[in-house]
Amino acid sequence: MTLFTPSDGIARCGWCAASEDYIAYHDREWGFPVADDRRLFEKLSLEGFQSGLSWRTILMKRENFRAAFAGFDFDRVADFDESDVERLLQDAGIVRHRGKIEAVINNARRAQDLIGEKGSLAAYVWSFEPAGDIPYLASTSPASIAMSKDLKKRGWKFVGPTTVHAFMQAMGLINDHAEGCAIRAAAADARKAFQPPPAA
Repeated sequence: MTLFTPSDGIARCGWCAASEDYIAYHDREWGFPVADDRRLFEKLSLEGFQSGLSWRTILMKRENFRAAFAGFDFDRVADFDESDVERLLQDAGIVRHRGKIEAVINNARRAQDLIGEKGSLAAYVWSFEPAGDIPYLASTSPASIAMSKDLKKRGWKFVGPTTVHAFMQAMGLINDHAEGCAIRAAAADARKAFQPPPAA
């Protein structure tokens, strides 16, 4: 459980030592529960783009991704067509990977289907919240394997178990802040206060 203590004297998870942007993301976002469908869709999309890359690469381009994908409004992204794919392949501000771009558009349409069934993306996602402890910084979990399998059955793309596990860590379904990290208790308190949305 590597910790990192920058000049402010506050101990944090070691992985956030790479940059100030990483520290801000770690302190304000990572591990705090999210129920907003658009944020959940954005994070699943960006985790798919991260496949084979570092999260820092994606984080540095996050605002560009938001501009390119209509703020990850899945109702708008679901209407993207081949001309939008070609436009995005020319956008140097994002990761220009046809398969990943097409996956986001496909997944926006699948998100619409899922919301029609479950009432919200959040209700679906939080139904997979792990019931027990997950080993610190594991790359997958039984919960991420189950959610990945179900998403794939529903036609989603770039949602393997490792991608889904990273999504669960980031969106607060798991508190993976290290023991001794100053943010761990705040994330735990936020999780205790959080009420997962019910399914329709």
